[in-house]
Amino acid sequence: MRLWSIALCLAAACSSPPAKDTGPRLPPKQRPGTVTLTIIGTNDLHGALDRLPWIAGYLVNLRAARAADGGGVILLDGGDMFQGTLESNIAEGADVVRAYNAMEYTATAVGNHEFDYGPEGPATTPQSIEDDARGALKARAREAKFPMLVANISDATSGERIKWPNMPPSVLVESAGIKVGIIGASTESTPFTTMPANFAGLVMKPPPAVAIAAESKRLREQGAALVLVTTHIGSKCTDFEHPNDLSTCETNEELFKLIGDLPKGSVDVIVAGHTHAGIAHRINDIAVIESFANGKAFGRIDVRIAADGRVTAVKIHPPRAVCAGETVDRPIAAKDCQPGDYEGKPVVPEPAVGKIVDEAIARAKVRREERLGVTLTGKIDKSYGSESVQGNWVTDMMLATRPEGQVAVTNGGGLRADIPGGDLTYGQLFEAMPFDNRYAIVDVKGSHLRSLVSTNLQRGGGILSWGGLTAKGRCKAGKLDLEIKVAGKPLDENKAYKLVTSDFLASGGDGLIGRLKLAPNAIKITDVIIRDAIADHLRKHKGSVDPAKLFSPANRRLDYEGSRPVSCAPKTPQKPTDQEPPE
Repeated sequence: MRLWSIALCLAAACSSPPAKDTGPRLPPKQRPGTVTLTIIGTNDLHGALDRLPWIAGYLVNLRAARAADGGGVILLDGGDMFQGTLESNIAEGADVVRAYNAMEYTATAVGNHEFDYGPEGPATTPQSIEDDARGALKARAREAKFPMLVANISDATSGERIKWPNMPPSVLVESAGIKVGIIGASTESTPFTTMPANFAGLVMKPPPAVAIAAESKRLREQGAALVLVTTHIGSKCTDFEHPNDLSTCETNEELFKLIGDLPKGSVDVIVAGHTHAGIAHRINDIAVIESFANGKAFGRIDVRIAADGRVTAVKIHPPRAVCAGETVDRPIAAKDCQPGDYEGKPVVPEPAVGKIVDEAIARAKVRREERLGVTLTGKIDKSYGSESVQGNWVTDMMLATRPEGQVAVTNGGGLRADIPGGDLTYGQLFEAMPFDNRYAIVDVKGSHLRSLVSTNLQRGGGILSWGGLTAKGRCKAGKLDLEIKVAGKPLDENKAYKLVTSDFLASGGDGLIGRLKLAPNAIKITDVIIRDAIADHLRKHKGSVDPAKLFSPANRRLDYEGSRPVSCAPKTPQKPTDQEPPE
């Protein structure tokens, strides 16, 4: 997401780095009458515009190679294209669409964060009945020269699939004389992983496998020799050199369920997304690619098709790092990128795409480089699934800027980048907090706070970071016993507290606060953007921030045994065995 600090992990620990490239991987020499279609997949760009000129450079070389052998290139994106950088957010993703148009994308999926901008303009959620909660997304779709495909989102009232301009469920295209059907689908977690107010009135229906199977049948009947799916649904694998070996893949993720529910032979290729991880595997005879996030890599599949429309060979390539030598732990700035050769030629940034990106960067330059008057004595680390320096710092700042609150909470998915030590800039703060979430003040009881802490500790996914609250959890008699304190005093189950949080969480995001039985009118959502309120506070108070004082593994705000999800169920005894464990 953004110009360089967003980590590759949204929903899990960091994935393995994009595989190191060993040179051009040309398909085997074609037999007469066969053609090669190359499918290139990107996903989860999250507004990282500065990567696009380089990716476009790879495409120039690849398209020349396919033109020389009579083949074709199909370029797909797995969604979450816009939200995440100052450069992209200023124009609500319009520059990403301009760049994708210039790169000649064939089609894209619709990710959950495509709904984040809400109405066109500065408001992130509808402010009146006239506001269209999907206004910004529809505007981007109208500007796109490629379809934004979504087969499994329907109107809640009519039950019919949404019928918005340039957002069909599928499309039939022709490449190198081959008819290719392309279907789009979105993760079923979309309603609670975007701003819930912007998804109101919509439902995830039908299930993605049902929607995809129906579209596939229709496309096959129209002559599609190949059916591709671009979807904001993913998983994670770590070994990319053995496409048929799924032992390093997380098979309990949504993508595997989707594939398991598909009729055999209905889909040939899937471009995945959402999990910010890597996949280059054959799953139930479907070639699947996912290529991390933020434009750091892309995926590739070569499909060879005979004159009679039969697929005769499929080659799945490991994710290709855009900048040679880049890894998860060693990011390379786009300005320092050295891709090397691809398809036998040096990769150079594509000028037309570069011009679009330069214009977007120039518009954001002054705001990005503004110094907030605060010095960080070390890196402010974030963590999606466990307590972190950044989570503690942000919640402390939330309380400092909303003194009426006694407790503050934010979610792991809302913090998206580490902040380096040194003089803090607005751009760095934005990268860490790219969403325009507003403050929400929620009237809760102590019992509600206990429920939030207990539920979050006992499930996986994003951590809840707390300000003003500490908790010590231990298993006793098969149950999680929690000792919770607010401002150093024991939590009173019946006492009223004011909880400072985001409009995302307060309105049902992550499915936590929405489960509480709150009093009518318990939630007050303000017009104040959390990130900008923190920036104003830092400008006024200046000084320095010492990460060591915000978090220490030996002195945690959330003190629990083991790792999340915490389970106090008795462990099943293991039967003795005479076999030695494998090496």
